Amino acid sequence: MTDSFDLTDPGTRSYGALGFETIAIHAGQEPDATTGAVVPPIYATSTYKQDGVGGTRGGYEYSRTANPTRAALEECLAAMEWGNRAFAFASGMAAEDCLLRTLCQPGDHVLIPADAYGGTFRLFDKVLKPWGLDYTPVDQSDTGAVRDALRERKTAVVWTETPTNPLLNVTDLAAMADAAHDNGAKLVVDNTFASPYLQQPLPLGADAVVHSTTKYLGGHSDVVGGAVVVRDPGLADEIGFHQNATGAVAGPFDAWLTLRGMKTLAVRMDRHCANAVAVAGMLTGHPAVSQVYYPGLPGHPGHKVAASQMRLFGGMVSFRLKAGADRAVDVCGRTRLFTLGESLGGVESLIEHPGRMTHASVAGSALEVPDDLVRLSVGIEDAADLVDDLRQALS
Repeated sequence: MTDSFDLTDPGTRSYGALGFETIAIHAGQEPDATTGAVVPPIYATSTYKQDGVGGTRGGYEYSRTANPTRAALEECLAAMEWGNRAFAFASGMAAEDCLLRTLCQPGDHVLIPADAYGGTFRLFDKVLKPWGLDYTPVDQSDTGAVRDALRERKTAVVWTETPTNPLLNVTDLAAMADAAHDNGAKLVVDNTFASPYLQQPLPLGADAVVHSTTKYLGGHSDVVGGAVVVRDPGLADEIGFHQNATGAVAGPFDAWLTLRGMKTLAVRMDRHCANAVAVAGMLTGHPAVSQVYYPGLPGHPGHKVAASQMRLFGGMVSFRLKAGADRAVDVCGRTRLFTLGESLGGVESLIEHPGRMTHASVAGSALEVPDDLVRLSVGIEDAADLVDDLRQALS
């Protein structure tokens, strides 16, 4: 940090000069100029008094277009991801939909992961495909396969998750950015599983990052939201237009809750990751388990790539049961600390059966997940207690 740096002066802000933990607490969150309140207030207003026609104060005219609480969240998100601008939405799916309608037109083609999140697949297959957008699933852990697919057909967007949900495959983001750009496509990265603390795709070449802020960014299972972050000012202007035109924005209270959660993202992720390592280690040696999916394991095929682009390996672990689907469902119902439920990234540990829950929408498609698969969102409880809970559920 330079002597001339002043966090309260927009003219001298350079968040890149600060550590991530400092950015999470201070970016966009200066004490209130009127009262000195340390926490940004919730601006629960739909409209704003104008000082004469067109004479807005700070550019605020209507809260669909802009709201000070949402603006604070968006500034912090942009700083966390090393972006130029961020946009906060009512949900992760609203963020995805707005971004895709900004980047694509009917008739365009998109590459998606061969094991994409079920909600993302549903958006492509049931909403955007009838609109005229076509897609092809590709194993994106294989950059060569992606390059082959890009040569076969003109593609507007390469849509990437890394690690993927729920099989935790890893994509080399720098290589994927080169492949996309060499073929005239944009690279979009769903960074939900990693969070900005563990991975920042924009400096690696991505054109846009999306998040379900419901997950690790909010972190407490008490708010639903989404975000898009970009570096290119021109693309940012286009997204801003579409966000305002379609209107699926984050409300002020949702923005405030998300911003509150982001202050502790770094310390929470450190604990999530440490607990996930303990859980994955126990599962790897358990006689009832046939396979464990966790990028932090040295035997994971994406381990080296993950180590090169992630700070740590995340809090998500998936595993398969030797006894099959019924046993997987049984285990999901036998845990005491792991709560059976959808979603992820909260302080509490969750367990689910993807084939019948979060990924039911891909059943019968090329993206169908194994029916003996269990997915864990490892929380920040005592690691020994979580390991013991899984042992008793598997016994």
